[in-house]
Amino acid sequence: MPFSIIVTRDFDQMSQIAATLVENDIAAVQTARDEYVLGLATGNTPSGLYKHLAKAFNAGRIDPARVRSFNLDEYVGLPGENAEQRTLHPQSYSFFMVSELFALLSRKFAETNVPWGAVIDQDELIAALASNSDDYELRGANVGQSVSIRPEAGGYLGWIRSEILDRYAAKIEAAGGVDLQLVGVGGRGHIAFHEAGIPFETDPMLLVQLDDNTVANAVSDGHFLRKEDSPQYAVSMSAGLVFQARTVLLVANGERKTEPITESVLGPVTADVPISLGQKFVADGGYLVYVLDEAAAAGLLERRDEVAARGYNMVDVRSEEYTPVSELQFSRDPETGALT
Repeated sequence: MPFSIIVTRDFDQMSQIAATLVENDIAAVQTARDEYVLGLATGNTPSGLYKHLAKAFNAGRIDPARVRSFNLDEYVGLPGENAEQRTLHPQSYSFFMVSELFALLSRKFAETNVPWGAVIDQDELIAALASNSDDYELRGANVGQSVSIRPEAGGYLGWIRSEILDRYAAKIEAAGGVDLQLVGVGGRGHIAFHEAGIPFETDPMLLVQLDDNTVANAVSDGHFLRKEDSPQYAVSMSAGLVFQARTVLLVANGERKTEPITESVLGPVTADVPISLGQKFVADGGYLVYVLDEAAAAGLLERRDEVAARGYNMVDVRSEEYTPVSELQFSRDPETGALT
C-alpha cells in the first residue's frame, strides 16, 4: 500500500521500527544494484533511529560503503569566523550528523552531503539582499519566506544560487535521485526549512528567511540559549524536492506534532502545511510511511474511520513487544531495485 501509518507506543519503539524499515529497504536495493541513495534529517526525532541503523551497518547486515547520503538542510549564520568554524559549530547539522550517525560507523558511507549553508557568510548575505533588491523575490505567506534569487542575478546572490542551491540539487539528480528520504515535521507542518506558507511552486533548493516560530522552537528545544544566537537563514530542500524521492519515511513524536500530523493526512494539500504535499505524492504513486508515537498519532487515532476512508493503511503496534515490520517492506524489482 502506498501510504502506511504505523502507530507506536513511544520514542524507543518508533525509532526501532523506523530503523528496521530503512534497513530492510537498503538491503533490498543492495541485492539489486551497487549504490543506495539515502536522504537524512536532523533533530531530536531521528536520533534514536540512527543508533539502531548504525548497529545494522556495523553488524554487516547492510553495507555503508555502498550508501551515498544527502541531508535536507543546514543553517546559515552560525557563529564562526569562517566556513570551517561554522561547519564545526555544535549546532550545525553537519556536526549533528557526525555525532549521531557518521562517527558511529565502523565503515564509512561512500559519500555524505549536507547542504552548504555554512559556506555562506550571513553578514555578506544580508548586505547583498539590502543592496540588490531587484535580484530576488521573497515568497511566502508568513514571516518565514524563501529568498527566490533570480537566475540572472550576479554577485554574491548569483553565486549562492548557482554554487550553493542549484549545484546541490544537480548533485542529487546526478546520483540518480533519493531512494528513501527520512523526514520529520515541524510544529506548523513544515518539512525541513520549507516553512509554512512558502509555495510549492519553487526552486528545488531554497534559501529561507526563517519563521519566528522555527527560531523560537530552536531555542525552546535547547539548541540555542536565546533568539539572538539563533541563525536567521537556512539552506533547505523544498517540499517538492523531498517528494521526488522514491520513498519518504516520516518520523514524529510528541504532542507538538499532533496537529500538523493530523492536518497533513486529513486536511487539504496546502502550502500552509507543507508536509501535506505527501498526499499528492501518494496519489502520484509514491511510497509514504509515517512512523508515529502515540502522542503524535492522537488526532489520527480519534479519526480512524476518516483515515480508512481515504484508503490509507493504519497499523497499530503499541501492544507489540518487538515488531520486525517485514510485511511493510517496500516492493522492489529484484533486478533493478526500482519500486513496483
